[in-house]
Amino acid sequence: MKILHTADWQIGRIYSQFDAGDAAELTNARLEGVRRIARLAVDHEVDAVLVAGDVFDSQTPRDKTVVRLFEALSGFDGPWLMLPGNHDAALPESVWELAKRLGAVPSNVVLCLNPEPLEVLGRGGTRFTVLPAPLTQRRTHADLTEWFDHAQTPEGMLRIGLAHGSASGILAEDIDSPNPVAADRAMRARLDYLALGDWHGMKQVNERTWYSGTHEPDRFRDNGSGHALIVELDAPGAMPRVTPIETASYRWTQLQLQVLGEADAELALEALATIDAKSVVQVSLAGSCDMATQARLEAALRSAEHRAAAFSVQQHGLRLAPTEADLQALRADGFVGETLSELKSQLQLPGEQADLARDALLELARIQRESIVAGRGAGA
Repeated sequence: MKILHTADWQIGRIYSQFDAGDAAELTNARLEGVRRIARLAVDHEVDAVLVAGDVFDSQTPRDKTVVRLFEALSGFDGPWLMLPGNHDAALPESVWELAKRLGAVPSNVVLCLNPEPLEVLGRGGTRFTVLPAPLTQRRTHADLTEWFDHAQTPEGMLRIGLAHGSASGILAEDIDSPNPVAADRAMRARLDYLALGDWHGMKQVNERTWYSGTHEPDRFRDNGSGHALIVELDAPGAMPRVTPIETASYRWTQLQLQVLGEADAELALEALATIDAKSVVQVSLAGSCDMATQARLEAALRSAEHRAAAFSVQQHGLRLAPTEADLQALRADGFVGETLSELKSQLQLPGEQADLARDALLELARIQRESIVAGRGAGA
């Protein structure tokens, strides 16, 4: 038998750290990723798709979002088994109840809302048993997979666990307490495979227990997100063969650029030039540079922002260190000229006052450059 293990779709997620238009594209990419998973399920001829929790990002998505999610499953006509996670727990009034009221749930989708064995007929005709551990509240300190140990299933039928939580002792200590799952549950419960969700990166806990990670990266941590797992099971008791397959459409990248000289500036410009339409980028600039270098970096940042799928930049750590030539090039008459002279003199002062003077000079230089470019454009 062959299954596709995925988790943490978090459909409807909002990316407030980015521009609204870019954020909407990232939100839509999560739904497009589900359509891609359906195609992969067909291509790999799997018997079923197991979604290990957090199908939705919240309990209150728009009706349209719920309907579109279930429509996205249509590319694969085999069984989809969906488990409530901490974001979409099986509360008395939940997103799952909304989906049922809307009539959005197709007949081949099994909502695993109760902790009870489910006998499933796979797309290829193989029968297997799924033992689900649905979350009925956002956080619990009890291991909801304990009942797997004593669950009775037909002799000779594959036993597959489906859970959402933190494998005890495997993940960071600060996330081990909410929704714990015993790391050796597969062995204790005689499971052929335990499909886990909650950790957004792909991770092997042991030979029979894996996190698939989220199908579309949603943060800058490099933890193997953006995958699903193809799991092949030859017979009860046989060791599963697990193959990761890439599902991501975007790459999330952090660029921490330290500029302390011309060579560093060139490296920073080269790094910014690699950003393309598949890049979700967070740039942090630090160090110091003269006005000419700052102008080149600013132009490169604007260009990268236009190319990227989503882009954010922090450059408060980059300090302007104007050369004497830079200062001589800044000229103005009247009140602006007097202000310019005063700002130049304040560069010699200690601490925050000099920093404010540098920022003001930088802004003045930017305005002058834009005025020159606008003048050239008008002349053309």
